[in-house]
Amino acid sequence: MSSQMIMYGLLAVVGLFVLVIIAYIILMKRMNKSDVRQAMALKSGTESKSFSADVIYQKLYMIYIKIPGIKRYLAKLRRRLEIINIEDEYLTRRQTAKILTNSLLIIIPLTLAIILFTKNNVLLLCILIIFEVFMIETIIDGMVDKIDNKLLKQQIDFFAEIRHAYHDTNMVEEAIYEVSQNDELEISRQAEKIYEILISDDPESELEKYYDIAPNSYLKEFAGISYLTREFGDRKDQHGASLYLKNLNNITQEMQIEILKRDKLDYVFQSLSVISIIPILFLEPVKNWALSQFSFTGDFYNGKGGLIVQTLILVLTFVCYLLIRKVKDTSETNARMKNTENPWQAKLYKNRLGKKIIDMFMPKKGTKDERKITKLLKDAASKLKIEWLYVNRITITIVTCIVSIFMFYQLHKISIQYIYEQPTSDYNIIGQMSATDEKKGMETTEKHNYFLNKFKGKPDTTEKQIINAMRYSPYYENATDAELEEEAKTIYTKLQVINSEYLKWFEVLLAIVFSIVGYMAPIWMLMFQVKMRQLDMEDEVMQFQTIILMLMKIERVNVEMILEWLERYANIFKEPITKCVNNYESGAWEALEELKNDVSYTQFIRIVESLQAAVEKIPIKEAFDELDTERAYYQEKRKESNERLISRKGMIGKGIGFAPMICLFVGYLIIPLVAIGMMSMTSAFNTMSKMM
Repeated sequence: MSSQMIMYGLLAVVGLFVLVIIAYIILMKRMNKSDVRQAMALKSGTESKSFSADVIYQKLYMIYIKIPGIKRYLAKLRRRLEIINIEDEYLTRRQTAKILTNSLLIIIPLTLAIILFTKNNVLLLCILIIFEVFMIETIIDGMVDKIDNKLLKQQIDFFAEIRHAYHDTNMVEEAIYEVSQNDELEISRQAEKIYEILISDDPESELEKYYDIAPNSYLKEFAGISYLTREFGDRKDQHGASLYLKNLNNITQEMQIEILKRDKLDYVFQSLSVISIIPILFLEPVKNWALSQFSFTGDFYNGKGGLIVQTLILVLTFVCYLLIRKVKDTSETNARMKNTENPWQAKLYKNRLGKKIIDMFMPKKGTKDERKITKLLKDAASKLKIEWLYVNRITITIVTCIVSIFMFYQLHKISIQYIYEQPTSDYNIIGQMSATDEKKGMETTEKHNYFLNKFKGKPDTTEKQIINAMRYSPYYENATDAELEEEAKTIYTKLQVINSEYLKWFEVLLAIVFSIVGYMAPIWMLMFQVKMRQLDMEDEVMQFQTIILMLMKIERVNVEMILEWLERYANIFKEPITKCVNNYESGAWEALEELKNDVSYTQFIRIVESLQAAVEKIPIKEAFDELDTERAYYQEKRKESNERLISRKGMIGKGIGFAPMICLFVGYLIIPLVAIGMMSMTSAFNTMSKMM
């Protein structure tokens, strides 16, 4: 067996080497085609070499975009990166191809190894493939998040350099331009874009466009404050310090708090995603160990019970993996990523028959149910349209029903197969059958199979009929009546199981119940997402306070402008603030009063009340004077709030992440061993008592 494994390993290595050589030859032959010329045009002027790793990544990008399965994920990955690499097509393609290539370098050898070593175990093969897909997705997301966090950390140094440049020039746009020319970092491209906006003919409209593509809210705040300072001029505070530089300091402090929060969340969740999916790798090892040490568990692990528990652990692992990703979810570029592609849901809904079926389930426009679902999508910050949501729900329902019925069919098939293939023998409580006992047991099983095939499908068969058939068979010519009776009892028990293994009405009913659960699953996932967003509510209100603190001392700033800024950076409270902005011209006080009634969070209501006071009674600066005087207090409170947020998310994440592992060892190992062991011991004691 070991020599065969070595041979297979050598063949795999040789095969991979041949594939690399073939890929290299094909790549060299195609280097002069139009795709490469297009990549070289993008690369033109950026490097003196005519051939480099960057050119290879550009070529690989052009190859990946032609492969149907990879193309879809390439587009998804690209949309996240182009938010960071603003208008830099070359860098976006290079990073996209690099991340995808690194992932494929892991997935291809891993897939070959899995197929090689598990080709005889289809279930284990499927389990490992699922594990592999989950791991690759986690790795890719981690790579993109790393780029996003890198940009955020670069902004700290960038703002520090802006301060020095502004001291020298006293001009916002000149300071930004000077710093943007210093290096080739990702932040430099953002700075160049902001500079172009400030010197454009219509900076206000260009700024609105930038707000839609900015990688994070801190760059939006910086761009907005820079525009206001350039338009209305800089002011000095009561201590003679520049208001623009003070606002930069406020944004920097916000970024530092966010970086610390992300680092702590990454530390808490760095292994939870892996922990949640590792149990599926241990299903087969746990099963093999239990069978080798306690052979009496064969009925469970090789029968219906084992398959049911395995399926439940797989489903639980998949759900927990998704929930952990929802709990962490700190990537702003991921949250703001738009559905620019034409997803399969949209294609299905455009189909005449598909649209007709989906419309039957989807609530009518203007109804209470339609408003409820729409609100749920907004509260969860989901990019799904309502029709896409119902396409998902109906698709999951149909797939769940089909899979459930197939699983019930497989359970019956496995039970029958186990009876026909497992050796018939008295099992020892501890240990495994010897080779002699196993051979003898298989001979007995083959004898029984003859009579099982003869009486299969005849539910009225009795033990007496089986004994009569055994008397005239060549297998039991010299058997005594006691031996015939004992063997007939075993055959009759097996026959009862075989004749009862068929799809029953309650199993169809269970499939329907599972389908209903599948139909509700997308809604429950959205509800869970809403709950997770509510944990960030306090953090968002404190961001609002920082924005107001930066705006309230700028001349010509009014309540409507503050509301527009809050709407721009809002996430959880975006819908009620948008509604207030739209109704503001009809009546400022009434619009703010309606906003106050639409929310229930006390700290946000206090902000709205201060805005109401600034509408009619007092200036904005006086309405929010406590934000300036108690700045240090709010900073400490923000840090303490983040600590509590990380702690709560960590507790939720650990509970979800360790659930599959606990179910594996408790539900798949300990409980079966204890339950089956107790039953075996009870049976053994009963047998001994009868013998005595």
